[in-house]
Amino acid sequence: MQVEFLGVSRQRAGVAELVVEAETLGQLLASLADRLPSLSEVILGDRLHPAFVANLNGDQFIRDPKTRLQRDDCVLILAADAGG
Repeated sequence: MQVEFLGVSRQRAGVAELVVEAETLGQLLASLADRLPSLSEVILGDRLHPAFVANLNGDQFIRDPKTRLQRDDCVLILAADAGG
């Protein structure tokens, strides 16, 4: 699935987007943490730091690491106060 970074998470990641395979949000975040150690302040294990949120397909904000993901999903990771 496509993962996009916005704002601080993009600065930390050093990239705007990546393609990652994962079945859940927790797996996705753990994979990102392994691939991009620079996200250590954004991702804590299989969860996002409370100052960050994940948006699924532009429709809903998700936090539960057990949230199921589909291959064609797009997950945006951004600061919780972005756009607010």
